[in-house]
Amino acid sequence: MSGLRKIAVCYLVSVSAFGLAAGLRAWPDMADQAGRLFDRQIWRPAAEALARADRALLDAPESRPRVVLALTPPPPASPPPRPADERTFAHVDLPRIARPALAPSPDVQLALDAPIAIAPDLSPRPVIPQAEVRAAPKPAPQIVQAAPLPDRTLTPEQARARARLAATLTTDMRENFGLFIFVSKAAKGPLAQRAYIFKQDHGALTLLYDWAASTGREKPEKDAQGDPAFTATPAGLYQFDPGRMYRQYHSTNWDQDMPNAMFFNWQRDGVQTGLAIHAATGDDVARLGTRASAGCVHLSPENARTLFELVKNEYRGAVPRFAIDASDTMSSRGKFSRRPDGSLRMADGYRVLIDIENYSGADGNDAVALF
Repeated sequence: MSGLRKIAVCYLVSVSAFGLAAGLRAWPDMADQAGRLFDRQIWRPAAEALARADRALLDAPESRPRVVLALTPPPPASPPPRPADERTFAHVDLPRIARPALAPSPDVQLALDAPIAIAPDLSPRPVIPQAEVRAAPKPAPQIVQAAPLPDRTLTPEQARARARLAATLTTDMRENFGLFIFVSKAAKGPLAQRAYIFKQDHGALTLLYDWAASTGREKPEKDAQGDPAFTATPAGLYQFDPGRMYRQYHSTNWDQDMPNAMFFNWQRDGVQTGLAIHAATGDDVARLGTRASAGCVHLSPENARTLFELVKNEYRGAVPRFAIDASDTMSSRGKFSRRPDGSLRMADGYRVLIDIENYSGADGNDAVALF
C-alpha cells in the first residue's frame, strides 16, 4: 500500500469518527448500537487492511543477512600502499527482493551492493614515552633574518681605527648615519693613508673594507691654470652632496679625470669646495698609500666603484645638515644646524659620514689633536 492510500484510509477513519461522534451527540440512546456497528463494519476491516499492507511491504522472504568485513588493498587509482596501510571495506549481504521499477534520476543512485569504504588510518604510530612528551619544548616561531655579515677578526690597526672613529661619533651621528668612512691623512704610521669603511650594525661598527688611499700632498703648488693652490686635505667631518655624484667627472683646475666622484657638501666663505672621494687615474694609482693627491681622497678604481655603488644604492635618506657660521662656512667639526626648538634640521642626502683625521695610529699618537 502506498503512502497516499494510507493517508486516504486515515482520512476516512477520521471522518467516520467525527460523523459518529456527531450522531451520538444527537441520539445518545444509540451509543451502544453505533459502537458495535463502528467496530464491526469500519474499524476491524480497516485494521486488517493495514496489517495486510504492512506484511506485503515490509516482510521480506526468510533469509540470513550477514555483515562481511574484508581487508583489501586500495583501488588501482589510489597511490601505492605503504606498509600497514590497508583499507577496510564493509558490506552487507541482503537478499534481493522485488522492487518496483523506478525512473532513472541523476540525483538518485541505487547501489545497495556496493562496498562502503570506512578507511581508518591503520598505519603504526610510534609510542612516545610520557616523560618525553612532558619535556618536549614548545616550537619557537620561525623568524626570518638577514644573513649575518661574516665574522672578521680585526687587525690591531683596524681595531684602533674603529676605536678612534667610535670616540668621535656623537649620539646624533650614530642615530642619523648608517655608513662611516674613516680616512687617515697622516704621512706615516700604521694607519697612514688608509680608508676604513664601517657599517653601523645594531649599534656596533662592523668593518666592511680596509683600503689604501691617498690624500693631499700638503704643499703649495700651482694648478693646471697656473693659479696658486695649496694641495691639502682638510681634516674634519663631512657628508656627501646629493647633487654632485658623478660616475665620470673631469677637473678643469687640475685637468684630471675623477671617475666615480662623490663631492662633499662643504662650503667655505659661501662657495662649495671641490673636495671629493674618487678613483685615482694614471700614475696616481701606483702612488696609493702616500700623500699624492691635490686634496681629494683617492681610491683604486675598483674600490672607488664599489664605494660609489654602495652609497648610491643603499644609503639615500634624510640626514641632518651641518651648521653654517657668520662667515658662510659650513662646520666641519660636527656641529649640526638646529631649529628654535632644538631639533635637527633634516634634508635629503646620503646617510654617510666621512671622518678625516691626521691620525697615524702609532703608539702615543692618540694625543694628537682631532683636527
